[in-house]
Amino acid sequence: MSTTSLLVFALAGLLLVTFPSLCSGRAAHHHRHQAEKCKPSGTLESPARGHTCDECCKPGHIYPTYQCSPPVSSHTKAIMTLNDFSEGGDGGDPSECDGKFHKNSERVVALSTGWYAKGKRCGKNIRINAKGRSVLAKVVDECDTLHGCDKPHAFQPPCPHNDVDASQAVWDALGITGDDVGDFPITWSDA
Repeated sequence: MSTTSLLVFALAGLLLVTFPSLCSGRAAHHHRHQAEKCKPSGTLESPARGHTCDECCKPGHIYPTYQCSPPVSSHTKAIMTLNDFSEGGDGGDPSECDGKFHKNSERVVALSTGWYAKGKRCGKNIRINAKGRSVLAKVVDECDTLHGCDKPHAFQPPCPHNDVDASQAVWDALGITGDDVGDFPITWSDA
């Protein structure tokens, strides 16, 4: 064997000992898995003096912000929250997708910033599953995960990165009532 061949084998052996995942698909899987995690991208501190309401930002509280949401699959796990998309409701300004307010009898949702995908899901239906039921709902708004605690966001904190903010009609169609309304675990997918 030549000196060059021995050097190549020695270097290859050193790499495999130092980085054992290189000899399997685990390295690629590990990097894909890391990319799938959605971690906070920053924080937002609410003003020292704030607006007072049940859902409003707490004065001086620091909230995490997110530029991402978990990857979408055929059964994307999320938390469904209740939103009033009507004028004067807790949704704040008109919906991002169409600049309109929506009745609570309409099956509409706002998606966390990452899932909203800069409006790519606007006007499209998603399928929401909970309690053995399924319902279609139209995406009309973004549930902002980067901003909040101000008038355009109804003085509410930034949304969680895994939020589907749904109208009363969606909750009713899924048969979720009473004390269950609020933060409810669901799965969803593009329809």
